[in-house]
Amino acid sequence: MPNERLRSALLAQGLTVQQLAESIEVNPKTVERWITQGKVPYRRHQYATASMLNVDVTTLWEDSRAVDTSADLSRAEILTVYPHRHMVPAGLWREMYERATHHVDLLVYAGLWLSEDPQFLALLRMKSEAGAQVRIMLGDPDCPAVRQRGIDEGHRIMDGKIRNALVNYRPLFSSHPEINFRLHDATLYNSLFRADDEMLVNTHVYGIGAYLAPVLHLRRLPGGGLFDTYANSIDQTWTGGRQVTEHDITGA
Repeated sequence: MPNERLRSALLAQGLTVQQLAESIEVNPKTVERWITQGKVPYRRHQYATASMLNVDVTTLWEDSRAVDTSADLSRAEILTVYPHRHMVPAGLWREMYERATHHVDLLVYAGLWLSEDPQFLALLRMKSEAGAQVRIMLGDPDCPAVRQRGIDEGHRIMDGKIRNALVNYRPLFSSHPEINFRLHDATLYNSLFRADDEMLVNTHVYGIGAYLAPVLHLRRLPGGGLFDTYANSIDQTWTGGRQVTEHDITGA
């Protein structure tokens, strides 16, 4: 039997099958089968769909087995796991931030590759001008945690990478002071990229660079705790950060 509740919820939000499929990362034909054939999705897709359509999951699938534990909900927050950061689709980083309207957060040591992307810098300007809270957190180039991370990755240039990133961001310091930059001295176990209720978590693995480490693509769900755990980490690191100085950029 067709799932008319799902069809109606989709129309109510003004979304197409293609848009829903792209947002929850499934094939559009799969979504079509959910609607026209009444196929019941995997749990994680049920909750991702319900979150996108702003309805309770039982409104869409009354016969689905209820997800009633925080562990189940947290697992449902994981959209995708990429074995290595270089396997993340090239455009996903910008696409995710383009969808943000309230929170744009970046918590890294250097994140040099993003600071070198003119489109990403333009996106930061656009989001700040539209009223989003933009917070960029880089490692303090002089702190022990930064030196140790460089050693763990097999080099001793992490502080230089951070200073290079700061030089790349420097034009934003004066032209867009509403874009907030801070340096932290925290030992990071993940690099975190948050856009509203969506996040990419790049894990840190001893002995290899972050580009070789796994990445989790998360979307926050009410009642799930995984997304909020990482979001709280961002907030705590921001609170403990400090302002950027000229010495941080030049090392002089």
